[in-house]
Amino acid sequence: MNRRSLVIRLGLAVCLVQAACAPAPPDEAGVTAALEAFYAAMKTGDTAAAMRQIAPDAVFVESGKLETRAEYEANHLPADIEFEKQVTGKRAPWQVKFEDDAAWVIATTEYEGTFDGGPVNFVSAQLAVLTRAEGNWRIRSIHWSSRRR
Repeated sequence: MNRRSLVIRLGLAVCLVQAACAPAPPDEAGVTAALEAFYAAMKTGDTAAAMRQIAPDAVFVESGKLETRAEYEANHLPADIEFEKQVTGKRAPWQVKFEDDAAWVIATTEYEGTFDGGPVNFVSAQLAVLTRAEGNWRIRSIHWSSRRR
């Protein structure tokens, strides 16, 4: 093998290794599908389906409190399900940003109606962080905050 052939083969090998190690391209549809599946499961009261979208080490942030995945499932998710069943929100489009296999997503949702007999009229802001592993997007954190309209 001559020197030129060796250089060409080494160059091709480097290109193949770089291509194999490059992160997958951004996948906005996959990210929003994971979030939509999470909220749809809450709307229908399907706890198992909602939790399938959550990473094992996820942390939830709301009202100045931090909850682990287990704490969220036991304490907060049942209330979120009841709320989502009773009140319809109007969500603004998701805004998705990427860094390799991580995505952060923001949106606001306007809620108006009645929950457990009381009036509801507020705007909720959501910030979700998701990561991709083995082609699947999972929620790593959600931060909710709200304000009256």
